[in-house]
Amino acid sequence: MHQAAAKLPAHAESRRLSALRSYGILDTPAEAVFEDITRIAAAVCGTPISVVNLIDADRQWFKSEIGLGVRETPLETSICAHAILEQDFLEVPDTTIDPRFASNPLVTGDPNLRFYAGALLKTPDGLPLGTVCVLDTVPRALTQVQIVTLQALARQVMAQLELRRMLVEAQALNQHRARVLATAGHDLKGPLRAALYALGKARAADETDRDARLESAAQDLAYINQKFGDMIAGATGKGGAAAPELRATDLAPVLEDAARVWARAARRKQIDLVVEGAPCVASSDAALLETLIGNLVSNAIKYTADGGRVSVSCSGRDASVDIVVADTGIGMDASRVEDYFSAFRQADAASEGLGIGLWIVRQAAEALDARVDVASALGAGTRVTVSLPRV
Repeated sequence: MHQAAAKLPAHAESRRLSALRSYGILDTPAEAVFEDITRIAAAVCGTPISVVNLIDADRQWFKSEIGLGVRETPLETSICAHAILEQDFLEVPDTTIDPRFASNPLVTGDPNLRFYAGALLKTPDGLPLGTVCVLDTVPRALTQVQIVTLQALARQVMAQLELRRMLVEAQALNQHRARVLATAGHDLKGPLRAALYALGKARAADETDRDARLESAAQDLAYINQKFGDMIAGATGKGGAAAPELRATDLAPVLEDAARVWARAARRKQIDLVVEGAPCVASSDAALLETLIGNLVSNAIKYTADGGRVSVSCSGRDASVDIVVADTGIGMDASRVEDYFSAFRQADAASEGLGIGLWIVRQAAEALDARVDVASALGAGTRVTVSLPRV
């Protein structure tokens, strides 16, 4: 007869549940960044099922899942409920010969699970919240590389959860720290997508090419980990994240670099991405301005249909220098423009991303002493003007 997993001692379970709920993640909609993580886990481990799983008081809830088709299941049959009792990682090569799972209804009946591996999601003080896990209907074992990758993905899930909680706290306490958190978190998406691409290609590659692609993916994941460390340091005032130093800045290289970063995304959609206009110099910070412009270009490409056009231009006026990012995209409801500049808001709720690109633009503009003006209408494209002070 199947027995559910034991629970932690009452005081530890109370602390664990309190920590889980402090992240505000339960019952939130599916999001691209977590969907990416389950896709990577399934691709690396070669399993039909992959889950980002959180253990609540009486259920296990899936922030993202592949291969199950449900968002939650009862705790009584949860294999992950056993995993959170482990130190870091649980692998069950064959559930039918493990006394903890042999009588589990998920093993004896649909979906006939035979293999499980889960890397623990842990808070900074070690409280277990759930797992990033992979499952299969045939017995198997993971390689050391697959285990290490699954553990790395679990750390990235916790990075996202910490980011969101810290962003809310920072927004209330300090706008500069919030800007650091959001910018660093937003920058994690690019390398995560690159890792997913490399791992997907590795599945079909020969052995030599596979090793190279896995190494590339590992470097991207290491970069994410480094960026998260930088974010923590900046948010706690322990390094980096100094207020920008405004100085005479040649804007041409900044605009060209921002366009170069997003050129590949534009080509995928056959969008004509052009940088035009006269050379300009303004009082600014090149790195932060590139983040600001990069987010505007990213949004323009995201919301412009295939075959459209996105332009970036610069021109001078008496007291300011104007950078204009214009597109032929879906446009914005003019009455809701301010809403789009709030954190975690998107013009299209079904689109990928965190929904904080325009919020970063607003925060960066404030730090640069710049003004942002938006001219847009639904179906008529968008024109965003960033006005920087002259030197």
